[in-house]
Amino acid sequence: MQATAVALAVLGAALFAGAAVLQHREVADLYGEPHSRERVVSLRRLGRIARRPGWLTGFGLAAGGTTVHAVALALAPLRLVQPIGVLAVPVAVLLSALRLRRAPGASVLLGVTLTMTGVAVFVAASVSAASGSPPPAGSTVPTILIVGGAVLALGAAGLMIGGWLRCVACATAGATAFGLVSALMRVIFQELGSGAARWYDLQVLGTAAAAVAAMVLGGWLVQQAYPAGPPEVVVACLTVVDPIVAVLLGAVLLGEGSDTPVGTWFLLGGAALAAVVGVVVLARLHPDAVAARATRPASI
Repeated sequence: MQATAVALAVLGAALFAGAAVLQHREVADLYGEPHSRERVVSLRRLGRIARRPGWLTGFGLAAGGTTVHAVALALAPLRLVQPIGVLAVPVAVLLSALRLRRAPGASVLLGVTLTMTGVAVFVAASVSAASGSPPPAGSTVPTILIVGGAVLALGAAGLMIGGWLRCVACATAGATAFGLVSALMRVIFQELGSGAARWYDLQVLGTAAAAVAAMVLGGWLVQQAYPAGPPEVVVACLTVVDPIVAVLLGAVLLGEGSDTPVGTWFLLGGAALAAVVGVVVLARLHPDAVAARATRPASI
């Protein structure tokens, strides 16, 4: 079961990377200038973007990635499945290099290495996680409200600032929403698999509705991040923040890894920090970000 889940998670990571590169290209092409100062990608612009073949192809890849990812979550704990998504970072770097016919620079490779190393250690320390159990009654709704509020606050802050911080803030908000989606999907699978609920029960339908809402909000926030930074940075934010949020929610809601030693939690924290540093390196030192700051010295 776990081997199948890992294989599906790897496939999902590749599909998500392809989707990010394609959709980023379409958004950037429509704007005519990367790292746009415009505060919000309006619904009208999104409607125009959504009619472009490349964006639609990316949407199809993202839908495929979401499907295989959901199956992986049905087969294995969050702590094993989620971090594997970091493979999308080197795939996105490779696809961008091929599209632009430009070899990735040392700063990009450093950011990718830090990110992948951090998440690899995170995965290695998480493989012994217990499968978990359905969440205690009444615990899902407060979690949705708290995490949802954090997503809205971070997204609003991102739309109020510019430069690379906007890209990171909006992508991080979207990743947090996606982490909530993964946790809620795992909650549903646990409840149905244990016989604690039926698919038509109110708590299952409500959890599914919240997951759909979080997915839509997360997707919208990611679209806001694309004009403000390169696709590798967006993918890095998604593949670092998403698993961290999902793993924490898995521990809180489902008790996954509840018997993890304190020392292992410190190791997980250090690995997560290394991955975050990798994202910051990518965001600050990526050639596209450096070029944007050079042309607009007043930007953040």
